[in-house]
Amino acid sequence: MTVRAAVACCAAAALLTGCTQWVDGAPLRALGEPPFSPPGIIDVDQVMLSQAQVQAITGGGQDVTIIPSMDGKSMVDVEPLAEAVPRDCRFLFAETDTFGTDVEDFHKTSFQYPPRRALISEAAAAYRDGATAQQAFNTLSTTVHRCADGSMGAGLVGDVDGDTQSLSTRPGRCGRNYRLKSSVLVEVTFCGFGDSVPEIMMTNILNKIPGG
Repeated sequence: MTVRAAVACCAAAALLTGCTQWVDGAPLRALGEPPFSPPGIIDVDQVMLSQAQVQAITGGGQDVTIIPSMDGKSMVDVEPLAEAVPRDCRFLFAETDTFGTDVEDFHKTSFQYPPRRALISEAAAAYRDGATAQQAFNTLSTTVHRCADGSMGAGLVGDVDGDTQSLSTRPGRCGRNYRLKSSVLVEVTFCGFGDSVPEIMMTNILNKIPGG
């Protein structure tokens, strides 16, 4: 089992809601490579928050650090966990179900805050245009609502709220926020933080995305 898979399984066992699950995968673009440049594609590395920004937003200072092996350019699926939940709930453990297969650029980073036993992650997926991004969001929203209505919905996604460009789930002490802006779908997942922290984090990411 890879390091990422081991971390993912441990996190899932502890939290049930899949705050951020990672295994090795083929990257769309490796960290450190030149900025993504095709015309019209937003470079998601430019909209992600730095560790210092996340430390300030969470109030955890130097205690908030990037989880080893959980900062990368790959969309990844943890199939053993995805197969253990209803089909409409796979998105909790399969990022190709969350963001779809039309992603042009992607980056996800997960942070830990051990003193509070808290986790928080940021992810951004860029698509070739706004219509494609909207379709990916619509598909995700439909899936999440179907998961919520299913037999395991209360425990896996809890309360679901949203509109045509936003979506949130609140199972227990964890949660997921999704926002669509321009041709980018942003995800913030968290456990152990109040709602204000992920909302501030989301707002700061959205402010860095050009367009309406």
